[in-house]
Amino acid sequence: MSDDTIRLVTVGRILRRRRRLLAVLVVVGALVGYGVSVLFPPRYTASASVLLPGPWEERELITQVEIATSSSVVERAGEALGWSGVSDSELRDRVSAETADGNVVKISGTAETPERAQRLSDEVAQQYVAYAARIASGSTDADEAAGPEALREQVKRTNQRITDLANAADPGQTVESVQARTELEKLRSTLQEAMQKLEEAGPANNRAGLVVMGPAARPTGEAPPTRLQLVGGGALLFFVLAVVGHLAAARVNRRLRSGPEMAAALRAALLGTVDVPGDRRAHRPRARGARARFRRLLGIDVRWDLPTPQSSDEAGRLIRYRRVCGRLRDRLPAARRLLVVVPDDDEVARRAAERLADETGGEPMLRVVEVSVARPMVPDRDTESGVLVVLGAGSRTAEELSGLAEACADGGHEVVGVVVAGAVRARATGSAGRPAQNAGAAALVHENATGGPA
Repeated sequence: MSDDTIRLVTVGRILRRRRRLLAVLVVVGALVGYGVSVLFPPRYTASASVLLPGPWEERELITQVEIATSSSVVERAGEALGWSGVSDSELRDRVSAETADGNVVKISGTAETPERAQRLSDEVAQQYVAYAARIASGSTDADEAAGPEALREQVKRTNQRITDLANAADPGQTVESVQARTELEKLRSTLQEAMQKLEEAGPANNRAGLVVMGPAARPTGEAPPTRLQLVGGGALLFFVLAVVGHLAAARVNRRLRSGPEMAAALRAALLGTVDVPGDRRAHRPRARGARARFRRLLGIDVRWDLPTPQSSDEAGRLIRYRRVCGRLRDRLPAARRLLVVVPDDDEVARRAAERLADETGGEPMLRVVEVSVARPMVPDRDTESGVLVVLGAGSRTAEELSGLAEACADGGHEVVGVVVAGAVRARATGSAGRPAQNAGAAALVHENATGGPA
């Protein structure tokens, strides 16, 4: 698995063989999402639209969005609302703005209730329009907001003063009086023309006419993420993390998979591979206790990345055992007793060792011992001519096998061979076939064999 490309079949195998664990994790993720939704109360969002008349460039619209969410606008809105317990920074986090088609700035406000969300968005929109008008008039001070209007009033009073001066002049038709009235009228015309040009050229006429397009609509639903979204998101997050965790664990898995690799780690020869009838549950350890029952309940007591057992008949399995026995006799023709070392948590290897002991027929006699791989301890050498190690396929790392080999050496044993066992599905064979008859005969002969586990 560590060198294979992750494929959909691998994900499908995880879903099929870890469905109990995944179901539990999905429920836990949903509960976590529900807990998060309880800690964070629901929020509601309302939006108000402000129209910007006239042509606007894109960069100018972006500037207006920044102005709408600026601290100056939000702080003035906060003062107008007068909400206790809500700071300016928190209020600014609740306000957002974006541009829409048709030179429209959409201002959104988020609050705990629909009514407060509606009030917030409306107030920010009003404060934004007022602040934009002050910027267009050349002043951001509220005391100077009426500058253009005050100028108009001053011009109006000046015109009235000119009229008063014209009336107070000598009503006669002297040259001086006519000249004075003429100069006053010229002054009045000049003031009116200057005021008209000022209004036409002023930036306020071009940019200050922002319009709030009605009050914000009261929201009818919660703003995302809703409680349902948090529950679903938590369940999905835990599911994805579980699958990714399985794939990551398989990537870093250091268990040796091939027989030659396992034999090289034990510094011994590979005598062959044998088959044991069973399915994936044959790899289940024989542990007891509450922890073992819990792992069995979740379906994590058996590795998920084991290949699907292939079907095999009794005749084929018997041939494999006989070949291993033949190679063992050829390697140690004078041996009378051998010690068979099996990991204590490897059910497939234990069953293969027992079958191998039956098939040897006492030549040589095999004594099966189970050894803990975590702390291997092999019995001292007595009359055995060596050690035969039987392992389940893909069950051990190189470090574990190296420790097992050192334990054999400490006991004075030489590892003479390695046998790798794998679980297969038993396939029924017909009674008329020759291989089946041979298998039955072999079973009768080996029934009285003296070899076996001691």
